[in-house]
Amino acid sequence: MQSARTARLIDPPPAVETIDWQRVSDDLDARGCAVIEKLLTPQQCADLAALYPDDTRFRSRIVMARHGFGRGEYKYFSYPLPEPIAHLRPALYAPLSQIANRWNATMGIDVRYPASHDEFLARCHDAGQTRPTPLLLQYVTDDYNCLHQDLYGEHVFPLQVAVLLSEPGRDFTGGEFVLTEQRPRMQSRAEVVPLTQGDAVVFAVHHRPVQGTRGSYRVNLRHGVSRLRSGRRHTVGIIFHDAK
Repeated sequence: MQSARTARLIDPPPAVETIDWQRVSDDLDARGCAVIEKLLTPQQCADLAALYPDDTRFRSRIVMARHGFGRGEYKYFSYPLPEPIAHLRPALYAPLSQIANRWNATMGIDVRYPASHDEFLARCHDAGQTRPTPLLLQYVTDDYNCLHQDLYGEHVFPLQVAVLLSEPGRDFTGGEFVLTEQRPRMQSRAEVVPLTQGDAVVFAVHHRPVQGTRGSYRVNLRHGVSRLRSGRRHTVGIIFHDAK
């Protein structure tokens, strides 16, 4: 018989079909990121964060300071992924693939993404990218994540999702999600994205199109997390391509 704890972990998150995808698309076009409020319930957030000490659920652990990534650490999940991540990954991919294909067409990039996540993963696996990339991040006081891009191989899906599992002000202070954008011949623009527990931010992994006076052009993006001033912060990262 399943325990109450296990039953909660396999409950699916709120239906992705209720998300206003037109708003998400518009926000991504305007700023390179979009917030989906309350994608996960507080209980789902707590249950996912509680997995962090269980190394049997993960394929590897990264200590950021050892690699110059910042301070803090994260673990990559093993297959099979825990619910609700296993539910969210293909459900979010389907509408996001339409945005990704539109962006690539605008930027003159030939790559197109299939409608289903299974088809896209088959493309990754055929190229030797077979390791799962969804991850669970943990920060404590004075930890931070340097600005970076999550590029793991030849096949990269251009959008990803991060879900905040902790509650700002109660579990931690500081630790804001930060996105920077470098436009040609201009100084970088920073976007600080406020999130509460269960909120998700969808953002561009590498670059996105921007409409200018002479047509569209490509801008480069990086993301990170500002210094945690107190407490402990957990986040789930949902990356749609697998890694070598």
